[in-house]
Amino acid sequence: MNVLIVHAHPEPKSFTAALRDQAVNTLQAQGHEVKVSDLYAMNWNPVASAEDFTFRENPDYLVYALEQRLGVKNQSIAADIRQELDKLLWADLLILNFPIFWFSAPAMLKGWIDRVLVSGVCYGGKRFYDQGGLSGKKALVTVTLGGREHMFGKGAIHGPLEDMLRPILRGTLAYVGFEVLEPFVAWHVPYISAEARGEFLSAYQQRLEGLANDQPLVFARLAQFDEALYPL
Repeated sequence: MNVLIVHAHPEPKSFTAALRDQAVNTLQAQGHEVKVSDLYAMNWNPVASAEDFTFRENPDYLVYALEQRLGVKNQSIAADIRQELDKLLWADLLILNFPIFWFSAPAMLKGWIDRVLVSGVCYGGKRFYDQGGLSGKKALVTVTLGGREHMFGKGAIHGPLEDMLRPILRGTLAYVGFEVLEPFVAWHVPYISAEARGEFLSAYQQRLEGLANDQPLVFARLAQFDEALYPL
């Protein structure tokens, strides 16, 4: 299996980075090929703009998704986007590895999503959910956060963590066709002991070793809707 890990944390010695390294070591030990895109180390540009195209179909008005489609076809898309898109298409499994910032993902990762999940390849028209351009691939979200587990869930002070991750799990990964696996969550990591962090690392190793048995989360399928996308 080919695995792409997209890692987004500004501190190289963070626990999030330790999870990345655990994933690399565990997956390689199983015989998988692993590539890592460390966005901060790469000084990744997260800003989608007209500069992402060396040639534009409409130089007077930027419709970013339409220019993406053309850019892929005529090779006018920026080189850094093309390199990441090639990794994404190569991968059978995508792991997004990041801390929760303000109930969401870091801007660096959001910018990777904006620029790399290009229209015309990853989605477009009715090519979404189970018919998305990346169907047949799997995705795993691995997150760290400072809150305690009891602070998240139905009736908890912050509400369900799934609500915070919905834009990524459903609106991004499921939308472009991935089979989305249950996220792996490391809770309260800035404040716990080294022993507790080690337990999270061990649990992550076990999770990765058993990925073949994971059942994906359930999202919409186009067969459940008519041509106008009304529910059947």
